[in-house]
Amino acid sequence: MVGEPYQSFGLATPPAPNVISAGDGIALLKQRKAKKGALLAYGNGRSYGDSCQNEAGTIVDMRPLARIRAFNAETGVIEAESGALLSDIIAHAAPFGFFPAVVPGTQFVTLGGAIANDVHGKNHHRRGTFGCHVESLSLLKSDGQTYHCSATDNARLFRATIGGMGLTGLILSVSIRLMRVPSLDIVEKATPFRNLGEFFELAEAADLANEYAVAWIDQLAGGHRSGRGLLFTGNHAEHGSHAASRAGGTLSVPFQPPFNVLNRPFLTVFNAAYRWKKRRSTAPRHVGYQGFFFPLDGVGNWNRLYGPNGLFQHQSVVPENVAGQVVPELLAAAKRAGQGSFLTVLKRFGKIRSPALLSFPRPGFTLTLDFPNRGQATLALLKELDRITVEAGGAVNPYKDARMGADIFAASFPEWQRLEAIRDAAFMSSFWARTAKQLEEQGDVAEAAEIDKIRIIRR
Repeated sequence: MVGEPYQSFGLATPPAPNVISAGDGIALLKQRKAKKGALLAYGNGRSYGDSCQNEAGTIVDMRPLARIRAFNAETGVIEAESGALLSDIIAHAAPFGFFPAVVPGTQFVTLGGAIANDVHGKNHHRRGTFGCHVESLSLLKSDGQTYHCSATDNARLFRATIGGMGLTGLILSVSIRLMRVPSLDIVEKATPFRNLGEFFELAEAADLANEYAVAWIDQLAGGHRSGRGLLFTGNHAEHGSHAASRAGGTLSVPFQPPFNVLNRPFLTVFNAAYRWKKRRSTAPRHVGYQGFFFPLDGVGNWNRLYGPNGLFQHQSVVPENVAGQVVPELLAAAKRAGQGSFLTVLKRFGKIRSPALLSFPRPGFTLTLDFPNRGQATLALLKELDRITVEAGGAVNPYKDARMGADIFAASFPEWQRLEAIRDAAFMSSFWARTAKQLEEQGDVAEAAEIDKIRIIRR
């Protein structure tokens, strides 16, 4: 579990007030007793914001539905219930030489959550999003019916459910296509760069030559060191382990400290030490998949280190042709605000389209920043980052958001109404109520005002 029961991973939003089991949620839907806006599926609480919360309704804990039903060791297609964790999928398929084609920064996400958020990883340029590898899914809706959905069967519902933030119904089971790998180990190479200009010169070639590529930025570095960082590239080792290692580490944060431990002095020392350690050798080296893909999973409940107010994560994507100007501007805005980001990640999205109606990744560069919640000062900074992003023609990630305005959501996802049109009326999230429903109400008000104008003219 995360720091507090049924809370988002950012810990900046209140815990869910009402929770029912997966069995009770399924029974409500099958009996057609779910009321309007009553339900939302809850996976393992790894979303940073309120897309996994339903403050005015009830969340359905899907984790008990975690069985792996079938696995084809020839094709790599695995069928599992939606509450199964990615770590379970990895452990089951690894001995047969398969690994998920796309993994996010944690293995402790459920299959249903990975689909609902259409998660991406360090290889978007090669494999696209998680949704690109979903073969089919079964979806229970408030009409009491279970729908088999795929690219050819209930295709519109299939596309709406991928990246649909859990708003189309309860995902019961999923079939996904894994990729064959020579081993789980990774041959990693760390390439230091002195500034963002050097990174952008390296990025495309790194993507072309490697399965995985991601950059770490020393966000606090100033002056001539501004924008320095490390570009990590990786490929599955030809000779390595086929056994999944123990998920998670032995370290854990047992309680939430009364203050933010990840403060600016700590981050300054940490960034310097991290850069020194990783750049000592630029030669390729074998590393375990846990350390390469899921480094923070090694410390349980690490989000508690941000203190009682939690954290906000801001992830943006901007078009490739303006990234050289916009990414430095985003980092400069954070620096002006005196805010330090514990984890600052920059990577390049490719051109592979997701089957989803709404999906965050699109061609360009994506920057992720984590900030301790300092109240209005942090909210003001996040608003400024939003402004810079959308004015550059970019988008802000709703799946990791806890506070963006409806206008920013609309600018990031101008086709949001396509999801609203197919949303199951019995399902709602705090995020959707805060953004899409506000946009809909504003539209109703504008339409009513226009009608009144016409009436006055006619009089």
